[in-house]
Amino acid sequence: VQLVESGGGLVQAGGSLRLSCEVSGRIFSAYAIGWFRQAPGKEREFVAAISWSGASTNYVDSVKGRFIASRDNAKNTVYLQMNSLKPEDTAVYYCNYATLTGIPTDISSWGQGTQVTVSS
Repeated sequence: VQLVESGGGLVQAGGSLRLSCEVSGRIFSAYAIGWFRQAPGKEREFVAAISWSGASTNYVDSVKGRFIASRDNAKNTVYLQMNSLKPEDTAVYYCNYATLTGIPTDISSWGQGTQVTVSS
């Protein structure tokens, strides 16, 4: 199993980024995928999750209305559209297999993550 995140970068507050998570090594379309983030000096936290079909999503309160998770099962890829970014969104973002409630289910498969930095 391999998960590769991309799409991070430096953006001003109020800007947008779209993260991608490409997954290989498992039947991608059968599993929910979650997005997580870890800011410096903090624990990794749940951000968003999307069901195997894409019909259901769940978000942490701090990103509701700003972030949108989606997936393309034909491309084995999950996306996280991040709008109205705030400095407190600065973190390394990771994807992983997860429950819709935000529990990662394959802790041996964390990727390198992608850095998102939001300047004020």
